[in-house]
Amino acid sequence: MNRKDKFPKSEHRFQSDDPFMCDQLSNILYEALPVKRNIVVVCIGTDRSTGDSLGPLVGSMLRDQSMQSFHIYGTLEEPVHALNLNDTLKAIHRLHPKPTILAIDACLGKKASIGSIVFGKGSLTPGAALNKDLPAVGDYHISGLVNVGGFMEYVVLQNTRLHLVMNMSAKIAASLRLTEAKRMNERLRNEPYQNFLAATKKQQ
Repeated sequence: MNRKDKFPKSEHRFQSDDPFMCDQLSNILYEALPVKRNIVVVCIGTDRSTGDSLGPLVGSMLRDQSMQSFHIYGTLEEPVHALNLNDTLKAIHRLHPKPTILAIDACLGKKASIGSIVFGKGSLTPGAALNKDLPAVGDYHISGLVNVGGFMEYVVLQNTRLHLVMNMSAKIAASLRLTEAKRMNERLRNEPYQNFLAATKKQQ
């Protein structure tokens, strides 16, 4: 659970109730994430708190799909949270040399920003909203603003509406599925050319 009170100009902000949000976010993701590299998606949070369940919900929604260019860590069944985040990151770096990481986490912020979904380059700091000292995660990040920060955060998280979190999670997962389709189409378009180059080199 990170904290966001300001939105840098470099970040892209979307409203989860915008009917065009999934297309817009997927276009930004497609442009930002390197197509030739598989992306490690770290969905941070816990199923023990409604407000902090956005990450694991996204992870479970994506894990049920046949994702080829995204490796998913963090689901409702196997969440990535404060107690295992360090070990998970070590395992990721062991299994995926020089990984490109997309971190997904719930976020607290201002009342007017509730329902916003933010994508940006750079890491996020899980646990910042609850004053936990956890490592920064991600080359890119997606934050979903689920409730107000600044006062009794633990209580606020427990009283966050599940409908809001489910809706935001579904929109983020749908955006990533659209991005996956675009990435795989791009790879298929390039495949004949790459195969031709490989065959040409063998003949030389």
